[in-house]
Amino acid sequence: MDGKQVVGQIDADNEDAVVRSLGERGLFPVAVAVKDVARQAGGRRVKARDLAVFYGQMADLLRTGVPMLRALETLARATPNEQMRSILRAIREEVASGNSLAEALLAQGKAFPSLHVAVVRAGERAGFLEDAMSNLSGFLERQDELRSKIIGALVYPVVLVVLMVLVVTILLVWAVPKFKPMFAGVEVPMATRLVFAASDLLRDHAAVLVGALAAGVGALVLAARSRGGRRLKDFLQLRTPLIGKTMRLLGITRFCRILGTMLHNGVPILQSLAISKDAAGIGALSDAIEKAAENVRAGDPLAEPLKRSGLFPPEVVEMIAIAEESNQLEKVLVQIADTVERRTNRQVDAAVRLIEPLILVVMAATIGFVAMGLLSPVFNMANAIN
Repeated sequence: MDGKQVVGQIDADNEDAVVRSLGERGLFPVAVAVKDVARQAGGRRVKARDLAVFYGQMADLLRTGVPMLRALETLARATPNEQMRSILRAIREEVASGNSLAEALLAQGKAFPSLHVAVVRAGERAGFLEDAMSNLSGFLERQDELRSKIIGALVYPVVLVVLMVLVVTILLVWAVPKFKPMFAGVEVPMATRLVFAASDLLRDHAAVLVGALAAGVGALVLAARSRGGRRLKDFLQLRTPLIGKTMRLLGITRFCRILGTMLHNGVPILQSLAISKDAAGIGALSDAIEKAAENVRAGDPLAEPLKRSGLFPPEVVEMIAIAEESNQLEKVLVQIADTVERRTNRQVDAAVRLIEPLILVVMAATIGFVAMGLLSPVFNMANAIN
């Protein structure tokens, strides 16, 4: 209105809507450029919690008879998450242009996992989209709850480790140097020499230690991304006492729940197995599931190759075999996931109860070693005087 040029962004369905909106504000558009929202928003993954809310709300709106375009627009306006709002706008544009909801989700890149797209596509084709999205919402909520439980259980052990490192560092950097001049020219025990050497190393070469630690972490990350590194990580995960069993049960829980959910929503079993094997999260489990898929493709049962792998508990294999015979596989798989999840929760609790005292013992032993290294020469000198 005062002749100044204004540059900005505005959310609208199309370019005509942008022009109308600017006209209502007394602005004259010189140029209107369409932002590639789908590519920008789909460049990174969306949090599982946000996806669970979207699926649940979308299912509720569709179940009450709200048209899909209006439901997407309503959710886009209501969500406080900027990334999710952009994605929902992009999905609405895709659906408005004639694409299915599954195709619209697929167009968002990494925002929606292939599992979700497959379930939505099956729901659209079979006419139970509301149920499919509701099942997805429940599945993600349970996964998020289990993840939160594991993270919450690890908070205290991590705090103990950090506290131990801080205490030992303070002792070596501040306390030990004060004792060192007292023992100049005195023969000290091996424990004291080790404590002094650690103190000198930490005080004089801290930058080198930090650099070496960062390089070591970087090398481990790169190695873990390689095929051999992933195999080694999977091997260590499965063979570590207690933790290995817990990780294996977590992978079996994910596999059974995802496979059961997809079968329940009408996704063909071979496609369901191809997606659920990647969701297991452990290479050995994925390989066993892939071999089982080859069995199914040849017309054989699913349970037998799972049993041969030795990774699935006998009772789980037995339940899958009975479910195949009674043609209730999708229902039994979800029941197995619930049962194994409860067992996993107990395993996590047991692991945490075991880890906490172990960390306390290591913490006490480390601090005790430093104290012994400092006090041993004092006792030796006192005995020599007496």
